[in-house]
Amino acid sequence: MKQHRLARVAEVIREVASETILFELQDPRIKNVTVTRAEVAADLQHAKVFVSVMGSPKEQDLCMHGLRNSAGYVQSKLARRLQTRFTPVIAFVLDQGVKKSIEITRLINEALGKGKSEPEAPAEEETESEKTDGSAPP
Repeated sequence: MKQHRLARVAEVIREVASETILFELQDPRIKNVTVTRAEVAADLQHAKVFVSVMGSPKEQDLCMHGLRNSAGYVQSKLARRLQTRFTPVIAFVLDQGVKKSIEITRLINEALGKGKSEPEAPAEEETESEKTDGSAPP
């Protein structure tokens, strides 16, 4: 199958999944979810929806459980939008990319901070106007 068609279908899946999760799901377990991307199999039978969940690992597991339970509802919304013979079976996958990039950024900043010597504080000198003006605090 042509790659541009797969990319278009993946984009539609990402849009429908994110809109459905954001506006239509009423499950209290599903919160702080961002749909990052979607991948579709070449035969359009299966799709992986990658999501990033903010929170503790326990909250992430709870949210992923709620998303797996609501996959059928998201798939029904997708069936209305896609005009294909088969609707892809949706599987939600936790995307660790955002978490890893934040961790790498923290490590880089930490390494750069240790590599440099601490900057010296500039000496405070009073200017001529501060000496003559009584309004400046001592």
